[in-house]
Amino acid sequence: MSRFVIITTDTSFEQRVRAAVTGGLHGNVQRLPESAINGAPSGIILQDPSEPPEVVILGPGVSTDEALKLATVLDLQYPEVSVILAAETSPELVLTAMRSGIRDIVSPGADLAEIRVLLERACLSSAGRRRGLSNPATADHETGRVIAVMSPKGGVGKTTVATNLAMGLGKLAPMGVVIVDLDVQFGDVASALSLEPEHTLVDAVTGAAAHDAMVLKAFLTVHTGGIYALCSPMNPNEADLVTADHVSHLIAQLATEFRYVVVDTAPGLGELALATLEQASDAVWVVGMDIPSIKGLRTGFGVLHELGLVPQGRHVVLNFANRHTGLSVQDIEATLRVPVDVVLPLSPAVSFSTNKGVPLLQDGPRSAVSKNLRKLVERFAPDSAGQMHKKLHRRVVVS
Repeated sequence: MSRFVIITTDTSFEQRVRAAVTGGLHGNVQRLPESAINGAPSGIILQDPSEPPEVVILGPGVSTDEALKLATVLDLQYPEVSVILAAETSPELVLTAMRSGIRDIVSPGADLAEIRVLLERACLSSAGRRRGLSNPATADHETGRVIAVMSPKGGVGKTTVATNLAMGLGKLAPMGVVIVDLDVQFGDVASALSLEPEHTLVDAVTGAAAHDAMVLKAFLTVHTGGIYALCSPMNPNEADLVTADHVSHLIAQLATEFRYVVVDTAPGLGELALATLEQASDAVWVVGMDIPSIKGLRTGFGVLHELGLVPQGRHVVLNFANRHTGLSVQDIEATLRVPVDVVLPLSPAVSFSTNKGVPLLQDGPRSAVSKNLRKLVERFAPDSAGQMHKKLHRRVVVS
């Protein structure tokens, strides 16, 4: 049996699905006749009981009502199978599809990159459900890693670090990464990733999206690099609509759906940042090579220690580093009383990347900054646990 099964009358869409699978996924695509949508689910799933499909794609060209009926039965009888509906979306359809157990909705005109991302995401979901069914006692504990990217002051390159971290993690876990822009007044994630989101953070924390992950996914923006993004409100006046309770619930929702949740917080220790830290498994602290930024971070560490909000995973990134500032890495570590884990040298490549709207780890230029950003990403790789503490920080040299 093939890994992907598609029921459609649209040969162009079928060809794009096949090309998306061939271009980056494992497995084959099997097309079933339109009449299969009216048949029993077992006729689709059990053609080869030893190797059932992971993803079933319904449409375009088939009856949406029949597709929803089939999805409902598939969800009840074969919950480990991910179902994708190819149709033009509407709020009513999203809610109905969610209730029917459909994993995602894709536009019939979607390009290869978007289709590939959704298929990979569906495969990851199927694998997770299979693990949960085989070991239900631990299913509730399988949540994603929440990484809060923090800084005591603005202007230290926090969003640059956050977007590159998300892009790098997207290569480790395609379709398993979402970046959330919690700078609700002046967030820059959308511009840093060249995105024009149809929906923003406000949409995600209000209405139906706050109550169901299927609806929430409809408000995420897909990036061609294989990650999702939830961008900040376009109007700063909407910032007050997002509360700490909203943030706590949102992050908990996303952690059940994604392997990595990267949260780009606003500078400082506002209530949204504190709510994020309550959920975070890791915090990436970005600090510049200047006295105000360093002292601000030291003060922030003290406050968070008193509140008990320092995540177990701590990663300090020194940005804009150069040897002409009168400070050394050792000076900074002595002030912070913690080691510096990653040093990002001052480089014009960063400004060029930011202005272009293409993260360094997406574009792939060879530079010292890209190399060290990859070191940051490697700290979150599944096989990196326990290795980072063995590294010597004193050998870091700023050029």
